Amino acid sequence: MKLTVTVITYNEAEHIAAALDSVAWADEIIVVDSGSTDGTVALARSRATRVVEREWHGYSDQKNFAADAASHDWVLSMDADERVTPALAREIRALLDRGPGAEGYRIRRVSHYLGRWIRTTDWSHDYQLRLYNRRAGRWNGLKIHESFRLHRGKPGRLSGELEHYAYRDIAHHLQKIDGYTTLIADQWFAEGRRTSAPALVVHPLFAFLRNFVLRRGFADGVTGLLISALNSYYVFLKLAKLWERQRGLARGTPSPPR
Repeated sequence: MKLTVTVITYNEAEHIAAALDSVAWADEIIVVDSGSTDGTVALARSRATRVVEREWHGYSDQKNFAADAASHDWVLSMDADERVTPALAREIRALLDRGPGAEGYRIRRVSHYLGRWIRTTDWSHDYQLRLYNRRAGRWNGLKIHESFRLHRGKPGRLSGELEHYAYRDIAHHLQKIDGYTTLIADQWFAEGRRTSAPALVVHPLFAFLRNFVLRRGFADGVTGLLISALNSYYVFLKLAKLWERQRGLARGTPSPPR
């Protein structure tokens, strides 16, 4: 079976070359760019089979568009700040050669943060359904934390890892937290979800304990402490922004963290 790799981009010149080089073995590579101004498109055109420039319509919509543009039914969806390891590449090729036993496969994403690979905290449980038969499902349409949903069957799981370079530093991490929490607060408010003052205290505290203690953030020392604290802050901020919306106090929405 042949494979199409899809990547959606916006100002990813820092990452796009390495991302596409990691999947140079694929039968087809499609990049859907939404108005980059930093040279992303030129870098992508030198490596991808096809680059499509399209106005931003949200994460799920862009990814569904990319999958629909694929020449092959089996798709590997990746972000520009991710890399397919050689071991994962071999596993995917072997799977497609013998014929998949499921309609989609989850892949463990491992993040690089402050100079080290993180296999603790909530980040250690980051399994993403990224390899799939495009005829067997769709991206779910959520503004944030979008995922591919199978219409039939249960997904399998691969053992190879997808490397993730999400944050340059703590400042970049905080910038993305601000954008992501705005999107999820808007999404929750539109869905009718509400919060309370006790939740603003209890949920962030539990998030810190889950990350640092239950999921062994302490094993990564100060880096694990920082991740646990920032994950807790993420929980606090999305609830605080939801509280702000349900009281009609929100005044503006920043640009999405693309």
